[in-house]
Amino acid sequence: MRIGLLTEGGYPYATGETGRWCERLVRGLGQHQFDLYALGATGTPPPLPPNARVARAADPGTAPASCGPGRPRTARRAYGRHERRRFTEAYHRLATGLCAEDGTDSFAEGLYTLAELARERGGLAGALRSDDAVRALEAACRAPGARRGAAAAGLPDHLAFAEHLERALRPLSLDWYEEDALGAADLCHAAAGGTTALPGLLAKRFFGTPLLVTEYGAPLRAHYLSTSGADRSAPLRALLAGLHGRLADEIYRQASLLTPGNAHTRRWQEKCGADRARIRTVHPGMAAERFAEVGEDEESGDPATLVWVGRVEPAKDLVGLLHAFAEIRARQSDARLRIVAVPVREPGAGAYLTSCKGLAAQLFPDEATGAHAVGENPVTFEELGGPEAPTLEDTYASGALVVMSSLVEGFPASLVEAMFCARATVSTDVGAVVEIIGGTGLVVPPRNPRALADACLALLRDPERRHRLGAAARARALELFTVEQNLAAFRGIYLELLSHAPVRHRPGDGVPFAHPAEAHVPGSWAPKAVTAGTGAPDA
Repeated sequence: MRIGLLTEGGYPYATGETGRWCERLVRGLGQHQFDLYALGATGTPPPLPPNARVARAADPGTAPASCGPGRPRTARRAYGRHERRRFTEAYHRLATGLCAEDGTDSFAEGLYTLAELARERGGLAGALRSDDAVRALEAACRAPGARRGAAAAGLPDHLAFAEHLERALRPLSLDWYEEDALGAADLCHAAAGGTTALPGLLAKRFFGTPLLVTEYGAPLRAHYLSTSGADRSAPLRALLAGLHGRLADEIYRQASLLTPGNAHTRRWQEKCGADRARIRTVHPGMAAERFAEVGEDEESGDPATLVWVGRVEPAKDLVGLLHAFAEIRARQSDARLRIVAVPVREPGAGAYLTSCKGLAAQLFPDEATGAHAVGENPVTFEELGGPEAPTLEDTYASGALVVMSSLVEGFPASLVEAMFCARATVSTDVGAVVEIIGGTGLVVPPRNPRALADACLALLRDPERRHRLGAAARARALELFTVEQNLAAFRGIYLELLSHAPVRHRPGDGVPFAHPAEAHVPGSWAPKAVTAGTGAPDA
């Protein structure tokens, strides 16, 4: 089977959790041929498995004229009156669908008409930046029935949103929608929703190719939680939310199957209108072998040490964790807390870490065991990969209990890693936490340091219960969250979708059963004629 794997900003050009998942999928399903279609591709891809190749790659974040391989089609000539009218009508329908309360059908109609125009004539990128586009958007925002947020938009909002919409629709202009590209795929598998799945929508529209969408987080939720556009006006935020919402609606409506990575993402998909009958939860597969040695040694780790692992950012609520640990220290003086930060190379990422270190210094002055001993702080801040925490396995092995204090989460991989290591966990009830740990750990409400402290103390003071929960956690993780179960699920899903898809005949394939089977067997299968009156066949 030929799979068109749609990726964005990851495999095979960049590392990251999505890239690692794609790599495991491609290598694990070696019987299938994977054609990779990478959005946001920059640089040279690393060596790929024999069953994979980069069919197309493009960077929609750059100017349309410099997208490299897979670049947008350019117009053979400037749009004439007919093309301009066709573009303006389609853009107005799309914008009306964004602004109206119930505009899903209008949005879809405008989107596919723009895609057809780009495929037939090219030049869509320039038209999306034209004055015609801004005027059509302004008319849609001021039309009767437009939502209040869209109706309040002014010219600066229209210009800013038109620019954003042009970037979001750049995949429509790519040369991926040919018989020798996505048209040759038996199945399109999008590794994420949003703009990543947009080429799969068009492949289904143009060629009838089944579309499978895997989401380990809801793009619409990520848009709502993003702080990158905090300075945008309220009308502009309303228009952007409308775009992400309508795109999610159409993707969920057209996908042959949705495979969320957890029940939390599944609930978001259902809220966005996805059909429950076409949703199947497939937990992400994670490599368990690296944690096997730690997981089989139940006695490893300091019995008074708590371990926290993750990205240091406000959503992780390290401030609440530090206040909870102050309560723990007041009731168990030998307790220690290791905060191991995953390296983040983003501007301003260290500000929150600095403030947390300052709070820890205030809450926990350096303590010494005697008059001639050097004082130490019971809270340590370390970086994963450094001398104190060289690997994840060493980090989890150092403590008896893993704690998570987040305010917002999707699918926290650190919990699964702790479970592979047979560590009991104390977590806040956010995202997919309850789904992951089941009954193998303790869960407390977020923003409640006292409850977090009580749960941690309950396990620190009861080693037998802690070991029992850790063993159950490891058994659960090995059953639900391994690479093998993930590959087995997608192996079955691929065959199921292909079996339900209509048969497609490509040029040169021939027509099935055009000749009877006996035509391929040597000899004559025609009955011999019988001579009249003799009853014997002719010689």
